[in-house]
Amino acid sequence: MFLVPFFGKAYVKRDPENATNVKKKRIIQFLDHHVFLFCYFLVFLAMAMLSNNLPADFGNKEEMRSYTISNTLFEIDAKYAPMKLLGEGAYGVVCSSINRETSEKVAIKKIRNVFEDRIDALRTLREMKLLGKIKHENVIEMKDIMLPSTKRSFVDVYLVFELMDTDLERIIRSPQPLSDEQCQCFIFQLLRGLKYLHSANVIHRDLKPGNLLVNSDCELKIGDFGLARTKSPRGEGMNGYVVTRWYRAPELLVCSDSYDAAIDMWSVGCIFAAILGRKPLFPGTDSAHQLELILNTLGVNHDADDFDFVTYQPIRDYIDSLPDSPGVPFASMFPDANPLAVDLLKKLLVFNPAKRINATEALKHPYMAQLYDPLLDPAAKGPIDLGFDDDLGEDKIREMIWEETLCYRPGKAAL
Repeated sequence: MFLVPFFGKAYVKRDPENATNVKKKRIIQFLDHHVFLFCYFLVFLAMAMLSNNLPADFGNKEEMRSYTISNTLFEIDAKYAPMKLLGEGAYGVVCSSINRETSEKVAIKKIRNVFEDRIDALRTLREMKLLGKIKHENVIEMKDIMLPSTKRSFVDVYLVFELMDTDLERIIRSPQPLSDEQCQCFIFQLLRGLKYLHSANVIHRDLKPGNLLVNSDCELKIGDFGLARTKSPRGEGMNGYVVTRWYRAPELLVCSDSYDAAIDMWSVGCIFAAILGRKPLFPGTDSAHQLELILNTLGVNHDADDFDFVTYQPIRDYIDSLPDSPGVPFASMFPDANPLAVDLLKKLLVFNPAKRINATEALKHPYMAQLYDPLLDPAAKGPIDLGFDDDLGEDKIREMIWEETLCYRPGKAAL
């Protein structure tokens, strides 16, 4: 290349051979660019054609972190920082945690090996569905569900709840004295929550002090809905071995496969007695002993129709063989209790479920009169329908658990 004048201006005169090389380079660059665009188009077309076959979790993966707390592995969203183990039961492990984004303290429940048993998987799905629909001041709030890393192979489920200070079981066992006002406050909130649940067609089926969560200001919330069910007429087809034995209603002990929300009301009575006496009222060692303790306390009157609902013949024969007995008056068992509290307890702990007081009636009892306002404590707007049957297979249960999780991740809908 060399400079020559042209109308007073300098310009570059190109060497012919050099110019040919430049043209070749430009052609190559042109082809490279368009080949890239063509390949990009082919990839886009292939994705469009195969979109129905893409993994449902494509693009949904979130940053996860692993923590080991008391020999339990927690694989959770990075925004949560676990603090300590809170408890462990047959169906899950719970640890406290803090949400780094909001600084809110929460409880994370890990349900392990969900699909190891189909019934356990159904129980998990039912709890997720119920708590997704239930919104009440005296029912624990589910705030989040962890998004599994993969849709088709996840084995654990993580549910995130509001964190409470303690539970009623620990308070009952503690040396801390409880006033009549505190007892009244606890039972009122429990009944208030049950009025809502029962009017929404939900039976908790596992009420006990350990499942009633409490804050330092005596705020109480019903928790652990793993055994809860939406009720059918008289509970046909539901398993009777659900409630923890010490709080299990007589109709479950006599092998009845037909029951309703009255089983929760019996549990309320047992919880109330445990608060008043600071220990379980019926600590049976097995079902037979449990029934014996109940009959010894309530008494036996064969002239009444208290046992007409007992249809299982061996147990009916056992009851018929017992002599009449007056039982033990609750007033003598709880001499320091408010007489109105004792009267409410008598109406809750009735052997025949048809004669047992319900949640709304209990709230109207004189013991609750100064706290209850029907306008401030309304029933649910309507019954809850979970939208599935108990005959679901594992694949369908897995799909529904995934879909329920996505309700808490609106920006992570499956492609």
